[in-house]
Amino acid sequence: METDTIKIHFLGAAGTVTGSKYLLDTGDRKILVDCGLFQGLKELRLKNWEYPPVNVNEIDAVLLTHGHMDHTGYLPRLVKQGFKGPIYGTYPTLDIAKIILNDSAKIQEQEAERANKEGYSKHSPAEPLYDLKDVEKTIPYFKGIPPNQWLPLLKNVKARFQYNGHILGATYIELDVQGKRFVFSGDIGRTNDLLLYPPVKPKRADVLFMESTYGGRFHPEEEEAIPLIEKLVNETISRGGSLFIPSFSVERAQLMMLIFWRLLKENKIPKVPMIMDSPMGANVLDLFHRTRDWHRLEDDECDKMCSHFTVVSSYHETMELRSDDKPKIVIAGSGMLTGGRMLNYLETQAQNPDNTLLFVGYQAEGTRGRKLLEGEKELKVYGKTVSFKMQVAEIEGLSAHADHAELLDWLSNIEERPERIFIIHGEKEGAEALKKGIKETYGWESEIPQLYGIEEIR
Repeated sequence: METDTIKIHFLGAAGTVTGSKYLLDTGDRKILVDCGLFQGLKELRLKNWEYPPVNVNEIDAVLLTHGHMDHTGYLPRLVKQGFKGPIYGTYPTLDIAKIILNDSAKIQEQEAERANKEGYSKHSPAEPLYDLKDVEKTIPYFKGIPPNQWLPLLKNVKARFQYNGHILGATYIELDVQGKRFVFSGDIGRTNDLLLYPPVKPKRADVLFMESTYGGRFHPEEEEAIPLIEKLVNETISRGGSLFIPSFSVERAQLMMLIFWRLLKENKIPKVPMIMDSPMGANVLDLFHRTRDWHRLEDDECDKMCSHFTVVSSYHETMELRSDDKPKIVIAGSGMLTGGRMLNYLETQAQNPDNTLLFVGYQAEGTRGRKLLEGEKELKVYGKTVSFKMQVAEIEGLSAHADHAELLDWLSNIEERPERIFIIHGEKEGAEALKKGIKETYGWESEIPQLYGIEEIR
């Protein structure tokens, strides 16, 4: 029965930066915004195996802000647990979710098979969180919608998805419920991005759910980052090493391809094999061709860029390339080294001090990427510990996430003070910094909810 009180259940990305899930309960309608996997710390990853503390079969609909794993990766588990409603997102978001979920399921199946074969799992037998059949059962619930249009979602509930930069198809979501406007920021993109347009800013938000991934942190400009990449490539290749870039296969991989191609075209880096080892990334490149309205790339530029890269699709090719010591540039997932094909390269190449591991995106607490950035000299991969002697570099300014100043600017068109602001999707330091920034800039109070907390909106 509908009441005047709306309850918000913080089922993920509250007090942490991963696993985005927010349940809005009106009393007779339940809407889940985002459905992501927990990544990073083991204590968080284990939560992926637990049932969320709500009745899944009572959820009426899922709304997706964008296609990244920490916003969509739990969907097959949700369906296994009894969800049978529509899953709404923009067409590029759903295309990316299909690519990511299939790739994730395939990797999980392969890793479980390898763990059972080599006997390094604590579980007997090791099993994937979900498999390709689970993904196949999830896709039919997908329902694509255009951006910037109000959608009558349920009784007394309408939704609108607004362009937000970050990756192809990414949006923030406005929900009008019982006279109040709830705004879920999703992940906010950059103001000046080589690939994507600036985010649209909201004008009204009675209740705001605001991401804080880069709260308190400031990106250098992309123009400053590119000369650093040029220098890093030349130094690595000149000493006979290879450059390895762990990268998310959506947007970041394509951005790195564009940068390397432009540097090569301008004769600023040597001509060495350039490899994009990700079938998922290859599928996303195809998506760039089909989504011209969502990004800045011209079709011919995309074609020329792709012609300079070897796109690896088969696992067999990966296993051959990882033993090749000739200088090259390799882009492969995953961006935080939580899985993916980059681990195969590191298993054989991590002990070579001539190689460079370059991080170009956010590394969440507890991930392999974060540990290596903090100076870890050993790497646990596929049940074994390998010595890590590669050079490590991090270049900021290429993140697909808005920084502190851009997050605050995104709020600048809101005409009236929100009744409640919840700072989400951030580690403690970032969330606290953004809370302070909002107070100093706008005079608005905000709060940082805790995981599995419930808030009432009246």
